Amino acid sequence: MSDAANAAATVAEHAAATAATDTAHRPAAAFFDVDNTVIRGASAYHLARALYQRKFFGTRDLLRFGIIQLRYLVFGESKTQIDTVRERALSLIAGRSVAEIAAVGEEVYDTVLELRIFPGTKKLLDEHVAAGDQVWLVTATPVEIGRLIARRLGATGCLGTVAEHKDGFYTGRLLGDLMHGEVKAQAVRELAERENLDLEASYAYGDSLNDLPMMHTVGHPCPINPDARLRRHAREVGWPIREFRGRRQRVAGRSVRTASWAGAAWVAGLVVRAVRRQVRKRLEGR
Repeated sequence: MSDAANAAATVAEHAAATAATDTAHRPAAAFFDVDNTVIRGASAYHLARALYQRKFFGTRDLLRFGIIQLRYLVFGESKTQIDTVRERALSLIAGRSVAEIAAVGEEVYDTVLELRIFPGTKKLLDEHVAAGDQVWLVTATPVEIGRLIARRLGATGCLGTVAEHKDGFYTGRLLGDLMHGEVKAQAVRELAERENLDLEASYAYGDSLNDLPMMHTVGHPCPINPDARLRRHAREVGWPIREFRGRRQRVAGRSVRTASWAGAAWVAGLVVRAVRRQVRKRLEGR
């Protein structure tokens, strides 16, 4: 073999060894969806309920959200529906302070969300932390709320939906897209590049088919409390499935999302009570 060939072979071997060393030292991560994966139900629903109780918005707005909720139950999720919810939610917090929303979020976590965390998911998250993995929540929930949940759980951080704010007050506009579907996958890839993460050695956990793009970015995807479509897909491709719900919750989840029924019932109850109050006021005024 010529000197040139020997040199080329040596360079190639060195490059391969360097690449192997770099890969060995790249950290792995675990990416968790939040709603119905970490927390039973929808975290944004509980935040909205707390904001309604504090007069951030009125019954008319609640009724609009109730109609959207019912459309979800009947027709399923759609991009138009997501955009409608996003735009309406942004308009409701416009002019409100970030600190104010954060304070409500802290209270909601202490009084509601902490009680709804799946012990099995929490144990799994803790195991990743103990193993030295980075742990990230990836959620359509506002990033401030997602970071709060991540901090309370001992996770590394959160990739969430970012609402624009200036001088500490929300503008009513969104920065980027809703953290949903393919946007989750792109955010995970960008984070992996920034943090030099080894995605092939990483894990992703989600409960719905909307989490599929994120789950395909890692070497170890694993549905938690999956809906029917994700469960079917997982079985077809041979993914492991974690089920941390009780039997009654699993049965409810096969037909409609438990959180959606809860939200619809709660909205209906509030609207009925509000209408009754208006009728009483009119009768008393006669």
